[in-house]
Amino acid sequence: MAKAPVLTPRAVDFPRWYQDVITKAELAENGPVRGTMVIRPYGYGLWERMQAEMDARIKATGTQNAYFPLLIPQSYLAREADHVEGFAPELAVVTHGGGKELEEPAVVRPTSEMIVNDYFSRWVQSYRDLPLLINQWANVVRWELRPRLFLRTSEFLWQEGHTAHATYEEARDFAAHIHRRVYEDFMLNVLAMAVVAGRKTVRERFAGAVNTLTLEGMMGDGKALQMATSHELGQNFAKAFDTRYLSREGRRELVWQTSWGSTTRMIGALVMMHGDDDGLRVPPRLARIQAVVLAVRGDEPVLAKVRELGDRLGEAGVRVHVDDRTDTPFGRRAVDWELKGVPVRIEIGPRDLENGTAMLARRIPGGTSATGGGKEAVPLDALPELLPAILEEDQALLLRQSRERREARTAEVSTIGEAVEAATAGGWARIPWSVLGEEGEAELADHAVTVRCLVAEDGSVPDDEDAPGNVAVVARAY
Repeated sequence: MAKAPVLTPRAVDFPRWYQDVITKAELAENGPVRGTMVIRPYGYGLWERMQAEMDARIKATGTQNAYFPLLIPQSYLAREADHVEGFAPELAVVTHGGGKELEEPAVVRPTSEMIVNDYFSRWVQSYRDLPLLINQWANVVRWELRPRLFLRTSEFLWQEGHTAHATYEEARDFAAHIHRRVYEDFMLNVLAMAVVAGRKTVRERFAGAVNTLTLEGMMGDGKALQMATSHELGQNFAKAFDTRYLSREGRRELVWQTSWGSTTRMIGALVMMHGDDDGLRVPPRLARIQAVVLAVRGDEPVLAKVRELGDRLGEAGVRVHVDDRTDTPFGRRAVDWELKGVPVRIEIGPRDLENGTAMLARRIPGGTSATGGGKEAVPLDALPELLPAILEEDQALLLRQSRERREARTAEVSTIGEAVEAATAGGWARIPWSVLGEEGEAELADHAVTVRCLVAEDGSVPDDEDAPGNVAVVARAY
């Protein structure tokens, strides 16, 4: 039997373990330009599943997909001062094209608020044109000084939504709807991630926004990762681009806007939140391959049964892959699928065929090592009926483990010193915002600790940063 590829144990060196998994599970590799990445087919398959799930939720809000140019005139960024200041250090600028110096340099898209608003100002004329709800799936470039695959790269993939509304209340409610009913629903019910939904402080707010809503996840090493954000832009960009509409009363009014986005960073979160020392563990609802059926040997009856079972599982609604590559040692194949985190392996050999059974190995509960531990014999004919329920059990287990880890490693504290101690020890802390405040937030930054978000006492998202009872969730973060 082939020996499993060695992964650095998480407890020994978490960053090295992360890089090992990315490489050996064939998710991505570094690109030729520093900070870029090549997403390999298995990794891109995860992104395609994320896209499909997210896209359906986004479209259910009435939002339509569009596409805007990659190159943005540099002058556009100067129209909103806070926005250009926030992005200036990360910009990539094109100065030459076609062998000539450009009359005006073009910025490679770091985000699309500017160019979208240029066109919104043309498309919005009347209250009848509102709300205008647009999303695009695209790539962006933000020049990264300390790149790490999926987490921080100079180029990454994402979706970005941009909307225009007649009133502040409509824009506020839409941003909140995206935050909770699109992003949080997707992360809880597909990614199996127990994220915290909250409000960013002024210090952490998106450049040019009046409010930023965030979802924060705890990774396996206790650090936080910002998973997705939804921004209330107020009228800042509408003023910069004079985006106005004729109201029912015949007045020319500025629109109110939102923007919101999520990225391929979620693949990095998938690795760091659910992975173990044997590699990935992919939530069944996300997995492009939920079950792999492996032929142990190349006997024709075995191959025929493996293919037949694959067809039956597919008819039962399971996303299945048949691995009949018997010219590759069985042990190596089993280890590779375990490393890739496929939720279920079904192994069939001559002896199994005689007994009318298959060996079932469940990746998510653990103990499914290719050396034989944690497997059980299951009647072949029962698998199409059993597997959907097994996959749902394992989906729920991942979510429960995610929530339990976060709760176990989050400390309730009452002083800034205790908050720093909890964060530097590899966990999160919750501290009253009335105790911390902006001065305390600056003190945390001296220790590389940030306020990830503010939440209300009951765990809901506060309407106001200074609302009584707000709690700051603080941590070290990626």
